[in-house]
Amino acid sequence: MGDTKGASSLPDYVSPPGETLREVLKAVGMPQGDLATRMGMAEKTISEIVNGKAPITPDTAVGLERVLGVPARFWMKREQDYREHLARARDATELAGQVRWLQKVPVSALVRLGWIQGRRDKVQQLEEVLAFFGVSSLAAWKGCWLGTRPAVRLRSSAVFQKDPLAVAAWLRRGEVQAQDVECGRYDAGSFAAALRQARALSLKQPPQFLPTLVRTCAASGVAIVLTRPLPKIRISGAARWLSPVHALLQLSLRHRTDDHFWFSFFHEAAHVVLHGKKRTFVDETERGDGERAEDEANCFAENHLLPRAQYNAFVAGRQFFSEADVRGLADRLCVAPGIVVGRLQHDGRVPFRNLNGLKAKLCWPA
Repeated sequence: MGDTKGASSLPDYVSPPGETLREVLKAVGMPQGDLATRMGMAEKTISEIVNGKAPITPDTAVGLERVLGVPARFWMKREQDYREHLARARDATELAGQVRWLQKVPVSALVRLGWIQGRRDKVQQLEEVLAFFGVSSLAAWKGCWLGTRPAVRLRSSAVFQKDPLAVAAWLRRGEVQAQDVECGRYDAGSFAAALRQARALSLKQPPQFLPTLVRTCAASGVAIVLTRPLPKIRISGAARWLSPVHALLQLSLRHRTDDHFWFSFFHEAAHVVLHGKKRTFVDETERGDGERAEDEANCFAENHLLPRAQYNAFVAGRQFFSEADVRGLADRLCVAPGIVVGRLQHDGRVPFRNLNGLKAKLCWPA
């Protein structure tokens, strides 16, 4: 992941293979004209090879082996190393003119989280960032994340300032994490069953519920990953399709309470279930902004966590909700009491300062 040690360890200068050929000819006392005759090639072509203007082709390497006794693989390795050196030199020159772009990238945060390695050399640092994003160049990054890639749908509070580079880095980290999740092909029925089982998992901490949640969802073609947040972004979760048969739900544990986490999980699951395979959703608040897809996802999450009929019966005629009341409904629905509190607070039935002791604080898995 972003490891460019191989590139960094290359020598600063690699001589053209023609220089080695010149030395070999000198050692055996063979003029270039004689080599051309023995090779059945024009003397001008041999001169261009010796002077680094023409490459040693596989056919030429075989001929040199036959004439000079130096293995063809030696000549091909010299040619490969030299051409790679030229390509990297051209690339380094191009990147040197683009290092200012790093000012937009949260490099320090990426290094601190261990997502990339820190480099003192700016060009090498840019190489690290491009490798992290899995692209070959800055132009390719723009094409991938700002161009042909499905439009990222941001749903955010006006209070928070978005940082597109940080958002892209967070999303990319989720892609990398998803590579370690072995998924089956997406099956809507299987995923629906996994969601029904997920509500009971809300009674546990991430180290206990996450393996089960990941396993059951992966079996239905949906990868679940937890990605640590980056500065300047307030993302709760994201949902997208990595391929026609694999979806990704990426969550951040942003608020570190069970009600926020599980609402975000079911909200992102709703995008997979309801909203097709061509959109990417990045959600920064826990309730919608009026967009139809977000409203649908909110309703989906609310009804899966607290089925409408049971919840409505619970709140009907009540003006006050005690801890015992909340725990009673939570026990009947096999759901964490903090989820009931969060719903009551959102609906304005309980002040946001009340009953927070029933919300469980979630910890990151080790």
